[in-house]
Amino acid sequence: MEEHLNCAESYVCISPACSFSFNMFHSLSQDDFSIKECSNMNMVWASLIVEELVRLGINYFCIAPGSRSSPLAINATRHPLTNCISCYDERSLAFHALGYAQGSQRPAVIITSSGTAVSNLHPAVVEASQNFIPTIILTADRPPELLDCGANQAIDQVNHFGKFVRQFSNLCPPTDEIFSRTVLTTIDSSVYLSTNHPMGPTHINCQFREPLHDSPLTWSTQCLTGLEHWLTDGKPYTRYINTPNLSICTNSDALMEVLEIIKDARKGILIIGRIFSEADMWALSLIAKQLSWPVVADVLSGLRVRRLFLSHSEDLFVDYMDHALLSDTFKDRMKPDVVLQIGGSLTSKRISQFLESCAPIPYILVDSHPYRHDPSHIVTYRIQSSVSQFVAIMFEFEFSKKATKWTCLLKEINSVIEREIGLQIQSDSALTEPYVAHAIAEVVGTGASTALFVGNSMVIRDLNMYAKGSVTSSNDSIYATDYLQQGFHGIPVAANRGASGIDGLVSTAIGFSVGSQKRVYCLVGDVSFLHDTNGLSLLNQCARREPITIVVVNNHGGAIFSLLPVAEKTQLDILNKFFYTSHDISLYDLCSAHKVKHILVRTKQELQIALQRCANESTDSIVEVVSSISKNAEFHCLLRESTSEAMNQAMEYFLWTRQFDNQKNHMPVCRILKAEYKVFRMKLSTPPTSAKTNEDKKDLLRDGLLLRVTLDDDTIGFGEIMPIEIHEESFSEAELQVRFLLQLMNGCKIDALLPLLNGSFSHWIWRNFGIPPSSIFPSVRCGLEMAILNALAAHCKSNLSDLLLGINNRLELRKCVSKNEQRIEICALVDCEGSPSEVAHIVSELVQEGYSTVKLKVARRRTPIEDAMVIQKIRETVGYSINIRVDANRRWSYAEAMQFASAVKESKLQYIEEPIKPEHNIIKFCEDSGLPVALDETLDAITGDFINHLQRYAHPGITAMVIKPSRLGGFENTARIAKWACLHNKMAIVSSAYESSLTLSVYVQFAYFLHMKNENVCKTRNKHIHGGIAHGLGTYKWIKEEIMDQGLKVCVPHIGGKMGASVKDSQNFIENFCWDSGRVLSRFFGNEEIGCYSVKVGANGLSSCFRVKEAGLHTNKIVVVFLHGFLGTSEDWAPIMKSLSSDARMISVDLPGHGKSQVHAEQESSLSVETISWLLQKLVDEITTEGVVLVGYSMGARIAMHMTLNSEKVKGAVIISGSPGLKQKSNRRIRQAIDKSRANLLMSHGLQNFLKTWYSTKLWSSLREHPHFNRVLQSRTQHDDIETLAKVLHDSSVGKQRSLWDNLKDCKKPLLLVAGEKDSKFVNISHQMRTEIMNHSNDGYDMEHACEVFIVPNCGHAVHLENPLPLIHAIRSFLSKVD
Repeated sequence: MEEHLNCAESYVCISPACSFSFNMFHSLSQDDFSIKECSNMNMVWASLIVEELVRLGINYFCIAPGSRSSPLAINATRHPLTNCISCYDERSLAFHALGYAQGSQRPAVIITSSGTAVSNLHPAVVEASQNFIPTIILTADRPPELLDCGANQAIDQVNHFGKFVRQFSNLCPPTDEIFSRTVLTTIDSSVYLSTNHPMGPTHINCQFREPLHDSPLTWSTQCLTGLEHWLTDGKPYTRYINTPNLSICTNSDALMEVLEIIKDARKGILIIGRIFSEADMWALSLIAKQLSWPVVADVLSGLRVRRLFLSHSEDLFVDYMDHALLSDTFKDRMKPDVVLQIGGSLTSKRISQFLESCAPIPYILVDSHPYRHDPSHIVTYRIQSSVSQFVAIMFEFEFSKKATKWTCLLKEINSVIEREIGLQIQSDSALTEPYVAHAIAEVVGTGASTALFVGNSMVIRDLNMYAKGSVTSSNDSIYATDYLQQGFHGIPVAANRGASGIDGLVSTAIGFSVGSQKRVYCLVGDVSFLHDTNGLSLLNQCARREPITIVVVNNHGGAIFSLLPVAEKTQLDILNKFFYTSHDISLYDLCSAHKVKHILVRTKQELQIALQRCANESTDSIVEVVSSISKNAEFHCLLRESTSEAMNQAMEYFLWTRQFDNQKNHMPVCRILKAEYKVFRMKLSTPPTSAKTNEDKKDLLRDGLLLRVTLDDDTIGFGEIMPIEIHEESFSEAELQVRFLLQLMNGCKIDALLPLLNGSFSHWIWRNFGIPPSSIFPSVRCGLEMAILNALAAHCKSNLSDLLLGINNRLELRKCVSKNEQRIEICALVDCEGSPSEVAHIVSELVQEGYSTVKLKVARRRTPIEDAMVIQKIRETVGYSINIRVDANRRWSYAEAMQFASAVKESKLQYIEEPIKPEHNIIKFCEDSGLPVALDETLDAITGDFINHLQRYAHPGITAMVIKPSRLGGFENTARIAKWACLHNKMAIVSSAYESSLTLSVYVQFAYFLHMKNENVCKTRNKHIHGGIAHGLGTYKWIKEEIMDQGLKVCVPHIGGKMGASVKDSQNFIENFCWDSGRVLSRFFGNEEIGCYSVKVGANGLSSCFRVKEAGLHTNKIVVVFLHGFLGTSEDWAPIMKSLSSDARMISVDLPGHGKSQVHAEQESSLSVETISWLLQKLVDEITTEGVVLVGYSMGARIAMHMTLNSEKVKGAVIISGSPGLKQKSNRRIRQAIDKSRANLLMSHGLQNFLKTWYSTKLWSSLREHPHFNRVLQSRTQHDDIETLAKVLHDSSVGKQRSLWDNLKDCKKPLLLVAGEKDSKFVNISHQMRTEIMNHSNDGYDMEHACEVFIVPNCGHAVHLENPLPLIHAIRSFLSKVD
């Protein structure tokens, strides 16, 4: 449509597929515009110029003060449809015009006087030309008789800007002897050439004789001849018409050759360069999905930072390609065979160099201009086309949409880099410049209507390299359905990258804000900001725009030179003066002078607060971020080294891969053939130190689970799960989770990247199991990771530490380490019971055995002074040659802890672990006591993002992190905490929790891996290496009876050595571990099968043959019947049923019209909720004589609610995302009509089309983000009787169902009301139902505990599919109450 608009029309795009236009100047000429009223010819021509520009849709005028330009300025400001702005600095004004054009996609007009005022426009003209920004320049000039004669303010302005303008026109002084239509055609031509490809600036030099104001001079209207129609129709004088010139038909041979190359590519890569419009961003997202190639988006493409609506929707983007190229292995092995670049030149020099190194290969460049923008001279096909034209051509051609090994490999690599960069940026306590880029992307991405302007030099490179690629949006309601289906939306980004200068950036950003009509965030450096402080004067003039936030990274100079080779070989004083241009200018004073709000930030938290405040306020703000050139250079260097190391290790793992699964879009190294577990029992010699009462001493037996994972090559890995009393999960609850997970593990492919422990395990769990990793108990996840990692190590014929280190790292780090030295020290653990002398004697014996470090439990005596006396006695006995740690387990108050600290100040403790309970006082304790502190339980309590939580504990007084993998949720979480500790120069102490020697052996290898990684990081960062860290594995002395006859070997390797364990001995134990040991109990669980049969019930001419699935024994007292929702089947409940089958007899059914169930009616019958409930009641009577508990979801929940209120056989119900109906009749009528329409849609358009409509509503937004959503959709097609399915939708509509709200007051049965936390509607309904029941439970029946609401975290409406583990525990707990 855009191609057919005439210039007097405005174009509005309300979605990618819907737009309209209108004539905005139609009435102007008839009522408001009278050319004949002009006082002289200067005013006539000036008014014609302004009017024609307005008719062409150009109404933004940037006017510099001056006398010679008065006719233009006066007429521009008088026009009712213009928007005028002024600035005393022509340079800032011109750049402001460029910004407006970038934001609005329409040119602005610049008006200046003669002389150097024109020359001041030159930098902006160069930028506009190089960056293809349409701009109209009107310069006033002296008449010919005043040139070359020494007249004031007269210079040669003819072709003043040379080849940097698309057209130069020199208008003679206005006269009535020339037809005025000459002026109009000049304007029309200039605008056409400026706004058509290649776009850019055009220059019209306007000569004026005096008078320059409204002084009347007689003039002849004959000069207006030919303008009669123009004066009345309100349209431009000359209308240019373009016709599309690119299609398969008109350019078949050339285009077909290119399209065939694209089609045949095996390793194609899509590069998206500079893109200006949101419509083009949307079109490119379509072509990216069609090609399924990896996408490398430049920061100026608008797709480098994206608003994300669906978590699994934008897998194609490779945001960190620049960092991937730091790896030589990657560069050598990951070269594309075809490059398709759409859009302008790239920001990244490294990517450009890589593409150059790939030549000669087909390199296709698509851009709207014809110029040779190919500095490496590698482009083989150059297509001049708009993005929309080229995308249209691509859609006429058929491409395979199947993801390839190449695409998936690059996606996995991108994930590795993303996690590493995120960890490094978040871990550094300082406010770094890469963090600023991270934070800016976050705030822009979460905003509803935001845009970004980025300066040159360092900031644009940081944004391109370190910004988050996708930011989850909470404002998806404002976007068209097309964007939501795409799953993401680009964010407009502008910059002056034509000539990449640092001048005029503030002014350009303000103009971009006016043009885009969005809330703009501008990121610039301090030198750039100082270069254009005059632009701040524009802020107070631009009323018709959203507020702008300018973030200035102030490192007091030009930081980019510190990253260039010149910094390595140049003296610092020369660098500071001639390269960095160091300064101490106060930005606050500059902002005050311009009356602009200034915010100074020095920390991460201050930056977050400042950006959030700016987002919520309606004022312009300058946020000054204090930085340092030297620290910035150092941190960039560390980032490069850490990401390079991560990349090299990832590439090593990929080289192990021998096969590839295109359907699953990931890199598997092997497959899990089967997973199973057994129960084992272990006996302790004494109660654990965590035991709270003497009663704990009665039973020293500990039950645990042994998990065995067998891979497809028959290699085996073992894992151990053993919750202890300090864990929040019990043994039975852990076993319940394991039963559920084992069903999902069989057949899963194990990714090559799992040993990286950088978030890959969490991603694997989410992708394969479809459950939030946070819902798995810590001890369960630890055992799961242990079994898989051990299996992978066996698969690779390696041990665990070697697997985690990788070959290259292992060889590099062990150049000076022999195999005999591959061991770790172990810290002895002392319970500290007995007198000071007795405890000192025990410690003395441990020292003689070879222990170099001892940890003592404190806070168990009457006073802290008594504990201090024990420490003093130990030092008196053994001296200061050993390390002493103490652990208070948070048992002291602050005053008690300080009392102990004062008494042991001279005892040289290595650290005191968890001295006080209120952890927010831990920093104060460090500072007041002077004692080093270690964290343990504080780490256990952290949920969610570990790194962000850990930042509050970066204080140097906290010297150690005691990390228990079984409490932290496995080795991945533990490794991330250990890495954070290393980056902050803290010890990472691996600690056991009274597990068996199997776990201890794994911990030994894991601790050795952490030690080697720590050494590497310390060497890289020139940090002190903590020598001889003793790990907290001393609990092995508590074990009286092991799983196997011989436990882990712990010993002193040689005379004078220290007590510890070796990697070799631990590996021997793992390799010789026996699954069939006599101490392993007989209870065993593999993959349980579910029985399936049919039952026919009915009466009075209506019957139904139900498909029934069953798990569990018939002898189970409790019978649970599961009822699915609309479009579901009995199979939806299978994993939950298997998990609970040891607790009850589990039954699920295909409801009428669903799955394999069939309905037979002798005459037309309604399949209402009441009818289906009646049929189900007969089914229950047929299956069991016992009472039943119903578990119903959505439609099944409404049926379960009806049966619970009307059947004595129902003993209780779990209502999941269910409602008693609609209270208001009007709402029921509306809903009835909606469901009738839906039923008609199902019948007329078929199930596949219906599913697309059904699952596109807001109710399913959370489910659409689920990695198994497509699998769920496929399961929804398994229905034999579509006609009955549509009838159920209509007849069982909540609009036709009788409301049960009034019946709730009579409910005396246990109810569990369940809803997902993201499903606010049903969360409210659940609470309302409970309130209704409780308000009428005054007859002595205790409904306080019988009716409960359970809100399941991290899920929406489909609770049982999105986050089943918490639901399983809730159902089991409910069944115990019913029982």
